[in-house]
Parts: sequence; C-alpha cells; structure tokens
Amino acid sequence: MDTSLLDTPVVLIVFNRPEVTRQVVAAIEAIQPAKLFVIADGPRAGNLKDAEACAEVRKLIVNTPWKGELITNFSEANLGCKARVSSGLDWVFGQVDQAIILEDDCLPNLTFFPYCQELLNYYRDDQRVMTVSGNNFQFGFDVNPYSYYFSHYNHCWGWASWRRAWQYYDVEMSIWPEVRDSNLLANIFHRKREVNYWTRILNAVHDNRINSWAYRWMFACWMQSGLTLLPQKNLVSNIGFEAKATHTKELSPFSKMTVYPMNFPLQHPPYVVRSKLADMKTDSIMFSLTPQARFRGKIKTLSRSIGKRFTLLTH
Repeated sequence: MDTSLLDTPVVLIVFNRPEVTRQVVAAIEAIQPAKLFVIADGPRAGNLKDAEACAEVRKLIVNTPWKGELITNFSEANLGCKARVSSGLDWVFGQVDQAIILEDDCLPNLTFFPYCQELLNYYRDDQRVMTVSGNNFQFGFDVNPYSYYFSHYNHCWGWASWRRAWQYYDVEMSIWPEVRDSNLLANIFHRKREVNYWTRILNAVHDNRINSWAYRWMFACWMQSGLTLLPQKNLVSNIGFEAKATHTKELSPFSKMTVYPMNFPLQHPPYVVRSKLADMKTDSIMFSLTPQARFRGKIKTLSRSIGKRFTLLTH
C-alpha cells in the first residue's frame, strides 16, 4: 500500500482526551496527509481538568512533525458536540471539495485512508452516494462478494464525504416536523418499530434533548435518499468507550472492534442498490429493538461469528 499518493484532506476532531487522541494522531502521522484540518472544542467553563486536557491535546497536535499543511480551528469556548462538529465541518467544506474525517477516539487501519480516497474519487459525481464509512457492524456476515456494500446507515466512526453532500446538512433539522407529520419515515423503514424508534430519536434530537451532530447528518442523508458505502470488513475501531466519553460510556460489543486491512485493488459492485438484509441486521443489533432483545441478538451474532471462525480453523 502506497500512502504517499494520498492527497485527500484529512480532518481530525478533538476535545479533551489526550490518551486516545495520541493513538489516532500516530495513525494520521503515518500517512502524512498533504493537508490536515483539526477541529477542537474548548474546555467547559470553570473546569480546570478540561482546560489542562484540552491544552495537552492541542500541544500534541502542533508539536507533531507534519510534512503537509496543518490548519487548525481551536475554539476557546466550549460549544458542545452538536455545535462544534457542525460548525467545524462547515468550515472544512467551505475550503475543500472532499475530506476524510476522524474523531479523536476512532483508530483506523491505515488502509482506511486509500479506501476512502478511491471511493471519494470513484463516486465524486454520483448524487446517490453521500457518505463513505470505514465501519462494518455485521459481525462476520458477508453482504456481497465485493469490497463494500450500500446502506442507508451512515456510520461515522471514521468516514468521508463531499461538499456536494454536506450542503444538505441542516443543524436545526428544520424540515423534521413536516417529515414526521407526513409520516415520511414509513417510506424509508418498512417495519413499524423502526419508524417509531426513529421518530422518538429524531424528536429528541430536533428538540435538543440529544446533543448530537451525527443523527442530524444521518437525517440529512435520508432526506436525499442518500446511500453510504460500508466496507466488507471493519476498518476503524472506536477506542473511546469510557466514562469521559460524551456518548459512548457503556460497555459494548462495538467497543475496540478488530480492524482488518482492505485489499486492493478495490472490487466495485456492478450496481448501486442498498442491502436491505444488512440494514435489517444493523437495526436489530444497534437500534430499534428493546435493550434485552438487542443484547440477545448481539450474543447470537457473536456466537455465530466465533463458530464460523472455529470451523475455519479446524478444517
């Protein structure tokens, strides 16, 4: 793999976690992007530990020997997850046409970068595709024989996109009341429980009871019938499940998932059709089922995966 040909800008979003940030910075340093944007939120008011940790993270960024251009956007005030990421990515896509994006706890296999760059270029003008993701949460299920598949879930623990897609991002989700009251989610999800689940989630996001930019981005993609490209094998591991995290505090089978290298050249599907089966599996293990049912589904999926690997090892 020749990462010297990587000329797509990389974006790193950071806050107050130097331990995980150091690992992600090391991965980005290994590929030395031609242009690195860093978006940093400021410490919470009156929080001395925050101030010290934010300062340590910023020092790490500026003291790393980057060969390419380093462009920083460091907020002095604490804006929060929703406002800081939203405003930061508006700033990035105001300057570049496409970018690869990582948060401070998303540790990629190095093949994630050329994978994203190739697909950004391949689908640059295809309005059907809005996101390239490095995540695979299928736990061993092979969706198709190609390098990636199409989904309507734009997982964002390591992802990439274009200005032409980000233009649809609306931090206020201003059309949500109309979408909800017109029952448009029933045209996206075919099971009532999914419609009910996402109606509750999006109501909470719209009313600012969930401080998240990611749900707003997923909603923007859905409103354009946008597809996400997901790899056949997981390329990025979330290493940030801990008490200090904003959203990923609990123990989870999605914490510190194994990453695998992407094989090149990429094998492109000869069609642009989302995998309904894969999306149904994702819904069952991540979203609309009850916590107890999701837990049982995760255990069942993991057991099948382990059993499949054991069979391969013993034959």
